[in-house]
Amino acid sequence: VQLQASGGGLVQAGGSLRLSCAASGRTFSSLAMGWFRQAPGKEREFVATINWSGSITSYADSVKGRFTISRDNAKNTVYLQMSSLKPEDTAVYSCAGQYGSTWYRGSADYSYWGQGTQVTVSS
Repeated sequence: VQLQASGGGLVQAGGSLRLSCAASGRTFSSLAMGWFRQAPGKEREFVATINWSGSITSYADSVKGRFTISRDNAKNTVYLQMSSLKPEDTAVYSCAGQYGSTWYRGSADYSYWGQGTQVTVSS
C-alpha cells in the first residue's frame, strides 16, 4: 500500500483547508485510516481516524468540532477537512493506514505511512 498526502498550504487563522490522502492498490476499503501531525520540536500526535467503512471516527480533543475525517472508498482516498484553523495547528500532516476492522489512535498501530504535507496557519 502506498499513500500520498496532498492539500497542505499556508492559510490565515480562522481559515480552512482540506487534505487528501490517495492510496494505491485495491485493498483501500480494508484499511483503517488515520491522520497525524508533527510540529517542529514536538512529537508526532494523533489527529483523527476512521474505520474501513467510514461509519466510525475518532478525533483528538484539540481538533474535535473543527476537523472532519471522511473517506471515499471508490476513489481510494481519505480526507481531512480542517476548519477554524489556529496557529497551533501548524505542522506536517501525514496519513497512515492499517488493515483491520476497527480504528486506531496510536501511531505504532499503523503499518503504512504517506509522506507529510505542510500546513502553516498564520496569525
